[in-house]
Amino acid sequence: MVKLDKKKLYNLIFLVVFGVLFFTPLGTPVKVFIHRLVAFSPAVESADEREILDDYEWILEDMNGERAYFGDLKGQVVVINFWATWCPPCIAEMPSFQELYSDYGDRVHFLFVSQEEHQKLRDFLVKRGYDIPVYHPLSKIPEQLYSQSIPATYIIDREGGIRVSKVGVADWNSAKVRDLLEALTGS
Repeated sequence: MVKLDKKKLYNLIFLVVFGVLFFTPLGTPVKVFIHRLVAFSPAVESADEREILDDYEWILEDMNGERAYFGDLKGQVVVINFWATWCPPCIAEMPSFQELYSDYGDRVHFLFVSQEEHQKLRDFLVKRGYDIPVYHPLSKIPEQLYSQSIPATYIIDREGGIRVSKVGVADWNSAKVRDLLEALTGS
């Protein structure tokens, strides 16, 4: 029989807690909480320094199976967020997106884009009380909006300028983002 001294016992406890937090679903709420603590307002590009989006050829499908064409949003202010229900940073920033959407959804087009099945997305939204517009990409994502990591978020102005390009968690309901949307929508 192996006898554990205090140091080995503490190491074993640490490994068990670490394993539970990072390798099981039980750790997701902890990871979400940590991401919310470190979420800051994203950087905003000035109108002079912005990159101009040159590809609007993108087809999406909403949760009702209706097609949406990104090209139809040309000349509009658009917020695009790539996310997934299994992604702790994505989950962490959803409450701030919901608040932003609730206040600006009538003046700004929001596209929350996920590769997941509609039912899994519906279940996630209903469980958390979100009413954000979620889409599934049906064609290739424009190269300037493509990221290998999620969450990835873009705010596009009426001229197609990418004013915010943020990979990773952020506080989207910040004064900085609200000021930008006010300026872009002329409100």
